[in-house]
This record gives sequence, C-alpha cells and structure tokens, in this order.
Amino acid sequence: MGAVTFCSAAYIGGHEIEVSAERAAGKGLERDKIMNIAQKLTTWRKYRETVNELGRMSDRELSDLGIGRADIRRVARTAVGF
Repeated sequence: MGAVTFCSAAYIGGHEIEVSAERAAGKGLERDKIMNIAQKLTTWRKYRETVNELGRMSDRELSDLGIGRADIRRVARTAVGF
C-alpha cells in the first residue's frame, strides 16, 4: 500500500480528535472507512453546534423562526442531514 497522507480532525467536548489515515492504515482500516469516520464526526459537531445555538435563543426568537423549543433537536438533525 502506498503512503497515505490525509488527515482530518474534529472537536468533541472541546477536545480535538484527529483521524490520521497513516496510523489507521497500519491497523488495517481502509481510506474510505477513515473518511467516513471523519465525515460522521464533522456532521455530529455541526449538529451539536446547531442544537447549542438554537438552545441559546429565547422562546420569542424561536417562535419567530417557527420552531418550538421541543423541536430543536429535530430541526438540527434535519439541518445537518441526519
């Protein structure tokens, strides 16, 4: 197998999680699997950011957007494509 030179990072709970293909390739993981993991981490991060941002809004601001507080997680899932 040739040298794999890509790397991706995501933040979870304020900690950077690095997905290094070179390290993973040594453990038998394929490039597509690594990219899938990195993509899922990025999607999850965007979901959490959306939930947090909507959660900081007042009920009035959410109402202006047509969103109820109970709908925040559903709206966030839809926004990021879950």
